[in-house]
Amino acid sequence: MADLMWFLIVLTAFGYTSYKQLSAQTSVVVIATVMLIGSIVGSIGILGWLAFAALAFAFTYVPFRKDFLSSKLLAFYKKVSPEMSTTEQEAIDAGTVWWDGDIFSGKPDWNKLHAIAQPRLSPEEKAFLEGPCEEVCAMVDEWQINHVDADLSDEIWQYLKDNKFFAMIIEKRFGGLEFSAYAQSRVLQKLAGVSAVLSSTVGVPNSLGPGELLQHYGTKEQQDYYLPRLAVGDEIPCFALTSPEAGSDAGSIPDQGIVSKGLFKGEEVLGMRLTFNKRYITLAPVATVIGLAFKLYDPDGLLGDTEDLGITCALIPRDTEGLDVGRRHFPLNVPFHNGPVRGQDIFVPLSYIIGGDKMAGKGWRMLMECLSVGRVITLPSSAAGGAKSIALATGAYSRIRRQFRLPIGQMEGVEEMLGRIGGNAYLMDAVTSFSTAGVDLGEKPSVISAICKYHLTEKMRSVVNDSMDVHGGKGICLGPNNYLGRGYQGVPISITVEGANILTRNMMIFGQGAMRCHPFVLKEIYAAQINDRQEQLEKFDDAVFGHIGFALSNTFRSVWFSLSGGRLSAAPFKDQTAKYYRAMQGYSANLAVLTDISMGVLGGSLKRRERLSARLGDILSYLYLGSAVLKRFDEQGRNHDDLPFVHWAMQDCLSKLEIALDDFLANFPSKPVGFGLRAIVMPFGKRFNKPSDELEHQIAHILQTPGATRSRLGDGQYLARIDGSLMGDLEQTLDNMIAVEPIFERICRFYKQKLPMTGLDTLAVKALADEVITEKEANLMKEAEAGRLRTINVDDFDPQELVMATSAKAKSKSKTKAKAPKAA
Repeated sequence: MADLMWFLIVLTAFGYTSYKQLSAQTSVVVIATVMLIGSIVGSIGILGWLAFAALAFAFTYVPFRKDFLSSKLLAFYKKVSPEMSTTEQEAIDAGTVWWDGDIFSGKPDWNKLHAIAQPRLSPEEKAFLEGPCEEVCAMVDEWQINHVDADLSDEIWQYLKDNKFFAMIIEKRFGGLEFSAYAQSRVLQKLAGVSAVLSSTVGVPNSLGPGELLQHYGTKEQQDYYLPRLAVGDEIPCFALTSPEAGSDAGSIPDQGIVSKGLFKGEEVLGMRLTFNKRYITLAPVATVIGLAFKLYDPDGLLGDTEDLGITCALIPRDTEGLDVGRRHFPLNVPFHNGPVRGQDIFVPLSYIIGGDKMAGKGWRMLMECLSVGRVITLPSSAAGGAKSIALATGAYSRIRRQFRLPIGQMEGVEEMLGRIGGNAYLMDAVTSFSTAGVDLGEKPSVISAICKYHLTEKMRSVVNDSMDVHGGKGICLGPNNYLGRGYQGVPISITVEGANILTRNMMIFGQGAMRCHPFVLKEIYAAQINDRQEQLEKFDDAVFGHIGFALSNTFRSVWFSLSGGRLSAAPFKDQTAKYYRAMQGYSANLAVLTDISMGVLGGSLKRRERLSARLGDILSYLYLGSAVLKRFDEQGRNHDDLPFVHWAMQDCLSKLEIALDDFLANFPSKPVGFGLRAIVMPFGKRFNKPSDELEHQIAHILQTPGATRSRLGDGQYLARIDGSLMGDLEQTLDNMIAVEPIFERICRFYKQKLPMTGLDTLAVKALADEVITEKEANLMKEAEAGRLRTINVDDFDPQELVMATSAKAKSKSKTKAKAPKAA
C-alpha cells in the first residue's frame, strides 16, 4: 500500500512539473527530491531509482535522445504525416498567429488579452462616420434601389466617389483616406444597417482587390497610375477569381495565360494570351479595371526554365480588346453589381502582371496574404451592422405592436427571439471590434478571419430568421416600408461568398488552425523537410520533444480542470465573469489534448474526416468568440447593465462548445481512444446549459426600452430621425408610444374601461374634449398613432406597379450557358 501511495506521489510531482511546463532539468530535480524523501522513509528502493535514472537519461541527454529516440520518431513521422500541396503550404505560411495562438497554447494569458489596446477612431475617421456616412445613408431609397433601378442612384454613386468611400484602404500619399481597419468596420456596419447593396458596393473595393494588391505588390508605375485614380473613383475595381469549375477550391482554377510574343499598341512585346471564364465577380459589370487570377504557363521558356509558373494576378483595363464584361448575375434579388468576366485568347503585355514579370507565379501567396485582412473586416462587419440594426428595429417593433392587449415583446415566445437577437448582436459587435484591433496592430489573422467569416454570417442568418418570425406579415410583404425583407432574402449571399461556410467550417478553421496556431506542428513539418540530416534531426528533436512536453502539460491541465471544474484556476477579475475565464482556460487545454491525440491517432486521415475537424474548429471558434465578448465587456467599463448580454453570449458559446466536444468524443473513430479522452476532458458531462429564459427576458426588456444599455448595443448605426429614415421613424415611434402609455392608462382609469390601445388619435380628441388630457398630450397621442400605423401596416400595390421598370429589357434572352473557353 505504501508503494502505491508513493507511486502516486511521484506521479503527482511529475504532473505538477508538466502542468507548470517546467524545463526537463528542473523537472528531474523536483521529482528526484520527492523520490529522495520517499527513500528516506523507506518506500522507494533501488529499482525505483534505476527506472527513474533510465528515463531521465533517455529524455534529457540530448545526444542519446536524438540518436535513439528522435531518429525513430522522425522516420515514423515521415510515413504518417499528410502531404501538403503548394497551395496549402502557401495558405498556411500566409498570415500571422495572434490570440488564436494563445487559445491553442492550453493556457491563454488573460492579462495579455486585456492589454491589447482598445481600437479607437481618429478625429478624421469620426468626422467621416458622422458626416459623409450619415449623408449617404440619408440618400438611400431601398425600394427604388431594389425594385425599380436595380442599382444605386447616380447621385449616390457620385457621392461615394467624391467622398472617397472606395479609398478607405488606400494610403494618403496616393490620395486615399488610409483608415484603420476598425474605422472601415464601423463604416460598413453603419452602411449595412441601411442597405446591403450600399455596404457591398463600398466593402468590396476596400477588401481583397486591385487597391490592396497594388499597395503591397504593385510596381511604382502601377501604383502611381492606378491608386490615385482608384482613390477618387475614376477607376472602379473588381477582382475575378472564381470560375465555374473552381469555386471554393480557388487554387484549381482552369483559367490560364500562355507566355508569348504579340502586338501591343503596334509593337511586338513579350506578353500573355489569356483565356478565362469567371463568375460571381462583384462590381464586374461597372468595373473599369479587372484584377484577374489565372495560371501562367511558359511552354517556350521565354521567361526561364520553369514551364508551370503558377497562379498569377494581373490588371486588365475594361477596354482591352476581346474582354467580355458587363452582364449581370441577380443574386437573390439583391441588385449589387455582380457578374461574369470572360475572355478568349486575349493578348496583354507582361507589364499588366501586378508587380511586373518578377511576380509571375506569385499570385496565390499574394491572395492568401491579403485575403485574411479583407475577410476579417468586410463580411463580418456587414453582418454585425445588420444584426445591430435588426436588434433595435425588432425591439422597437415588439414594443409598438400589440396583440391580446399586450406589446408582443412581453410574450415569452417573442422574448425568446429577442433574447437571441440581442445576445448575438452584442457578440458580433464584440468580435468585429476585437478582430479589427488585431489588424490595426499589424496582424494578418488568417485563422481568425475564417472564424469571423463563418460564425458572424451564420449568426446573421439566425438574427434575421428570428426577426422575421417576430415581424410576421410585416417582414414578408415587400414594399417601401419593409426594412427587413430584402435583408432576409440576401442572407445566403454572405454565407456563400469568400469561401462557402460549409468549406470554411469543415476544412479551414481547424485545418489551418492546427497548423498555424499549434506551437510545434509547423516546426515539426519544417524540420522534416530539411535536407541536411544533422540539422534535420536537431530541429526535429527540439520540436518533437517540445511537443511531447506540451501534450503532457495539457493532459494534466485537462485532468485537473475535470476534477476541479476550474474553480481553483486564476481569473483576472473576481466578479460574475470569473467562471467564464476559468472554464475557457480548461477548454483551451482540452483543445490542445484533442488536437494532439487526433493528429497522432488519425494522422493524415484527419484532413478527410471533415466533421471531426469541424467540431475541433468549433471549440477553437467558441473560445475566440468568448474571448472577444469578455474583452468588450472590460473595454466598456464592466458596466453591470450589460451583464445580461455577456452572460447570454458566454453561455451560448460554452454550451455549444461542449456540444461540439461531446459530439467529437462520441464520433471518434477509435472507441477505446474516444472513451479514454472522455475520461480526461469530460468525465462528468457538460457544465454549461444554454442561456436561461430569465436571461432572454432581461435582454428582451433592454431591446424594448430606450436607454444607455440599448444605445451601447446600437452604437454607430444610422438612426437619423428624418423623413425617409425607416429606422429613425421606428425609434421616434417607440419613444412616442412609451410616452403615451401613462397618458393612456390615465384615460382608461377616467372612463373606467380597459380600452384597446388602438385609434389613439380618435381617443385623444374625445379625452381632450372631456378635459382628461392637455392639448400637448393629445397631439402626442395623434403622432404616436400615426407612427404606430406606419409601423404595423404593410404596402399594397396596383398590379401594374409590381412590374419592374426594367421589365422591357428583361425580355432579352438571358445567358444561361457558360461560354466554354477553347483550349489554348
